[in-house]
Amino acid sequence: MQKPLKVVVATRLFAPEVGAAAFRLKALVDGLVEQGAVVEVITTKPPKGSGVFKPAYKLRRWPVLRDKGGNVRGYVQYLSFDIPAFFRLLAVKADVVVSEPPPTTGLVVALSSLLLRRPFVYYAADVWTEALSAMEVPGIVKKVMGALEGFVLRHAAAVVAVSEPVAEQVAKFNVPHDRVLVTGNGVDTATFGLTGPTTSVDVPYFVYTGTMSEWQGAGVFIEALPLVLAKAPGIQLRFFGQGTDEPHLKEMAERIAPESVHFGGVVAPHEAASWIRGAAGALVSIKPGQGYDFAKPTKIYAAAGCGTPVIFAGQGDGADIVEDNELGDTCAWNPAEVADAMIRLLGNPASPAKREQLSAWVVANCSLVSVGESAAKAVLGAAFREVGQA
Repeated sequence: MQKPLKVVVATRLFAPEVGAAAFRLKALVDGLVEQGAVVEVITTKPPKGSGVFKPAYKLRRWPVLRDKGGNVRGYVQYLSFDIPAFFRLLAVKADVVVSEPPPTTGLVVALSSLLLRRPFVYYAADVWTEALSAMEVPGIVKKVMGALEGFVLRHAAAVVAVSEPVAEQVAKFNVPHDRVLVTGNGVDTATFGLTGPTTSVDVPYFVYTGTMSEWQGAGVFIEALPLVLAKAPGIQLRFFGQGTDEPHLKEMAERIAPESVHFGGVVAPHEAASWIRGAAGALVSIKPGQGYDFAKPTKIYAAAGCGTPVIFAGQGDGADIVEDNELGDTCAWNPAEVADAMIRLLGNPASPAKREQLSAWVVANCSLVSVGESAAKAVLGAAFREVGQA
């Protein structure tokens, strides 16, 4: 009988932390365990209040620097995980190692793997070099990160991409086509489903959940709010999550509509789902022309899974998903068109039948369980290929 493969996963975010990356990695590990692998996760100590998580597999946590919001975000914070992780990886046995972004983590996984002559797989949820193009960062930072990302991607035994557009971006780094495996993206449909608690407040509201970064441009919803309030007084925006653009969004809200925009911070998945179910609509945006139009935000699937229609402001693949599958409404990324879309939805709210249709589509197409299984097969397949060639 063949000995089970040992897989080590290196990630700065993991359950019970809240976020798409943590959900995605847990689904991958669950898929690996289900398929008979022995798994060890090298990650960080979660922030206080994250809850208790005690899995059957080995979970090794390390202290890490976090910003004021409790996030591991920023180069100093990244390195506070990456540098210890390098030495931890040198000390652990594995048949294959999986790295989650950022590319700095990918670099320490790549270097340790090269030193120990073992394969690694890079789980490309996005392409950081493209994301940086939408941010105001020095050109030298973009060049260095691009070089790091290219090195990691080219040396990986396999790259798991969450979508075809991400795979296309990966290919630009001269990664052979047969080493890029597309598994899709999704949500936990048990949490983000049609049934469950529903938040009720005195006035209708729209909800925005998840990451708030410059390239998403969620400020367009705040700019649109006065136009909506003129026709539907009392409407509110509810933001849940975190991100580099959050301080800017709060400043905009205080200046434009201080009584109508609320920021709830990071909340547990079940609480986020409750707010989504009670919303008139869920807001998603990608700022156009920033090189990130290929993104397919997970918040689209979370909203539709809860039976809540999506308003997508922007263009590209995210807009196509919403439009092609009738998950809500799409509009240009400008306040006037966003306001029109919000007013249309308020005047024609989703019926129970429509909500069931939205949720059923997510269950059939975007279950995180099936995504995790596909990613696990890709990881184990890469490991078996390398073992067979050794």
